[in-house]
Amino acid sequence: MGTHRFLACVALLGSFLGASVFAQSSATYGVGRTPTAEELRALDISIGPDGAELPPGRGTAKEGAHLFASKGCAACHGANGTGGRAPELKSKDGPDVETWERGRILPIRAPFATTVWDYINRAMPLGREGSLKPDEVYSLTAFLLSLNQVIPEDQVLDAQSLPKIKMPIGDKYASLPDWKPKTRRLKGYPY
Repeated sequence: MGTHRFLACVALLGSFLGASVFAQSSATYGVGRTPTAEELRALDISIGPDGAELPPGRGTAKEGAHLFASKGCAACHGANGTGGRAPELKSKDGPDVETWERGRILPIRAPFATTVWDYINRAMPLGREGSLKPDEVYSLTAFLLSLNQVIPEDQVLDAQSLPKIKMPIGDKYASLPDWKPKTRRLKGYPY
């Protein structure tokens, strides 16, 4: 009886070791393929803070206001960026109020103006994400930034001017508290 149990354990151990060696030596599972460089470039639509990846185009707040109405943005976000079912796009408070107190408003809390452009480009309009042309995205970005008094209404946004905009959050975005190893957790930290 003991010999059978011993042999069963050896066989089980051997099968585990053999399976792991087989899995490590198998390069593929016969599913899918490696994407081409062109396919990877098509999926790489991220826009960084420096705006190096921004496409050519331009837009103004006036053009953006027209697009906001004609593309149906107001149906979700409200006529002036407030009061809709979707998140607010305009703060009810002015620039004299502390940024963190003005609400979760993308054109105010975004660390970089390119973040606003990137979000509109990727996620709007709902149900037709990514369908906006670069000029339309520049215009809508200008409209939202102007609406929140981040830029003047007549400023033209393009790949060169957009990354230079100083956002209201400034250097306060994700600033880390002073903390050293072996110190107590921050007050109110849940874990």
